[in-house]
Amino acid sequence: MPIIVKLDDVLHDRRMTLTELADRIGLTLANLSILKTGKARAIRFSTLEAICEALSCQPGDILKFETAGFEPAGFETARQERE
Repeated sequence: MPIIVKLDDVLHDRRMTLTELADRIGLTLANLSILKTGKARAIRFSTLEAICEALSCQPGDILKFETAGFEPAGFETARQERE
């Protein structure tokens, strides 16, 4: 997946535990853990807003888009049709 979650890095920089963040924003530790490990398939803007507010950061501090080696679905087929 080309979206990299850097929540662990931001938490480390802020010297905050995942448990403390969960308590501050009212999210379960299990759901935050899924996000932190990059296994989440989606995130609500309200959740992202709460995380950013609690950590005094921007969404770009938590999420990174990485394109190396990523081809969108259907890209290979479209390329073959042009050739």
